[in-house]
Amino acid sequence: MVTPNGELTGQIALVTGGALNIGRAICLDLADAGAAVCVNAKSSKAEAEALVAEIEGQGGRAFAHMADVTDPDAVAAMVEAIVGQYGGLNILINNASYRARTPLAELSLERWRLAQSVTVEGSFLCAQAAVPHITEAGVGTIINIGGAAAYIGVKDRLHAATAKGAISAMTRSLAQEVAGTGITVNCVVPGVIDTVRGASAGKLPPGMDGDSNLLGRKGKPEEVAALVRALCGLAGGYVTGQVIHCNGGMYLGA
Repeated sequence: MVTPNGELTGQIALVTGGALNIGRAICLDLADAGAAVCVNAKSSKAEAEALVAEIEGQGGRAFAHMADVTDPDAVAAMVEAIVGQYGGLNILINNASYRARTPLAELSLERWRLAQSVTVEGSFLCAQAAVPHITEAGVGTIINIGGAAAYIGVKDRLHAATAKGAISAMTRSLAQEVAGTGITVNCVVPGVIDTVRGASAGKLPPGMDGDSNLLGRKGKPEEVAALVRALCGLAGGYVTGQVIHCNGGMYLGA
């Protein structure tokens, strides 16, 4: 049920890759906090529309927009659709990514570039399109969803880990870029989260089975979403340019 007069009431959010798993949980939590949510997906149309119906059934506001975040024109059209639907934009959650497991010997340049295109270029394009509108709103936040593989290294994920590492660097520089506009920029890095894995993702690599952390379990999508929600609200008002890990203690670095 949507929280009456929630902390994000009146704000508008875009969540890329929002139809499934962590993205889905983020959409639900932001809507619960009172934000109107655009659920972006590239191919999971039925799931995106079902999520919108769920949010609306709980008294929230949401709509689905199918767009490939690697397409500049599609991203621009998506942001304009949000502004046309709700009158502005305050929150951007860059969650869309590509992580198919592929050994180095089998890693084609095409697949390497796909990981960089979806995760890095997609986040860049969405930020570039969104920042003018968030600036106009006078307050807002951008949260990039990183990946633990960028910090611990993971076999058969060279392409995906590299892309997620770039996301952390992007976060720090983007925070500098928008300083003084009222926009905060942070990166939330999930550890092993209990999600439905696509066939291309393959089995979890050794050391990432969910038991190899201080809490001895996988995280829940809702736990990542709760952290994202907090950063979009008062708890994140004085936090920017930070990389924040949500991993049960599997990685203890900065």
